[in-house]
Amino acid sequence: MERLFGNSFAVLGRSLDYLWQKESVTAANLANVDTPGYKAKYVKFEDMFNAKLRAASGNRAETYKAAKNARWEVKVSETETARLDGNNVVPDTETVELTRAALQYQYVLSSINSDISRLSSVIKG
Repeated sequence: MERLFGNSFAVLGRSLDYLWQKESVTAANLANVDTPGYKAKYVKFEDMFNAKLRAASGNRAETYKAAKNARWEVKVSETETARLDGNNVVPDTETVELTRAALQYQYVLSSINSDISRLSSVIKG
């Protein structure tokens, strides 16, 4: 597949993996909104991924390797809370992040479908 689409599938695939993880972590935060002492978590990936891709730009093999080897980290938020139970989940913020991740996921899927559709058109002639 890499030969047909260049590095786009590697980059888009890793982006889908990250967005799936982000949705899972955000959903867990929302599920624990009433759990005393629960600390919200977040996924750190975008800045590191962009830096790796920029460092490899111009070199197809390095770009592919950077996309395939990029990893995310799940971090615990140290944001202070005004709640007496120590829980720092802000439901409005988490809902916005969940919606944002879902929209980004749909956009990436649309991009993949577009690439496949173009290839299909070329094959059919």
